Amino acid sequence: MDGNRRWAASRGLPGIAGHVQGVEAIVPVVRHAPDVGIEFLSLYVFSKENWSRTEAEVAGLFSLVDRAVRQYTDELIAEGVSVHVIGRLHEAPSDIQRSIREAEERTQGGQRMHLNIAFNYSGRSEIIDAVRALVAAGVPATEIDEDALSAQLYTAGQPDPDLIIRTGGEYRTSNFLLWQGAYAELVVSETLWPDFKPADLDAAIEEYAGRHRRFGS
Repeated sequence: MDGNRRWAASRGLPGIAGHVQGVEAIVPVVRHAPDVGIEFLSLYVFSKENWSRTEAEVAGLFSLVDRAVRQYTDELIAEGVSVHVIGRLHEAPSDIQRSIREAEERTQGGQRMHLNIAFNYSGRSEIIDAVRALVAAGVPATEIDEDALSAQLYTAGQPDPDLIIRTGGEYRTSNFLLWQGAYAELVVSETLWPDFKPADLDAAIEEYAGRHRRFGS
């Protein structure tokens, strides 16, 4: 979900204003996604690289995430949406950990859509954590294959993504679902995330539907 700061800068606003609008943009998309048949939706909310930003911006982002989780958990429950955090949540401030874990627990019965929140996430770190888990479990090197590693990923038990949407006109995956997204179709939207609407999601799905997936064949 790229483009929050550019959105703010283009309007002469501080960067945090873009993040505020970026959080607001999430709500209609999450509401719309189950209506068009999406069963698994993953949102890249905070990357490990984001720690390099100013202390004020990071604190502001954490505050926005905490507020959004508290504000919308009841609605997610009512809509049948379960929340699952992927990333090193244990490295986040304790109050953020509590809010997110509570949302996970309260929404776990949702079956209409599974919502992955990539928080303090890095695709490379995810693979490292999966390998460490295999080593810690004493799995012999000869028994480590794709299935074994997939079973240790943050998304274990979930299907690989069919489609990755990159907003803000950026032509890179930026360390997102590196293993899972090996054969995902990539759609780049020029729209900055704060302006991204359900209609933009529909347009990306339409473009995806017109492609022929060959999976390397």
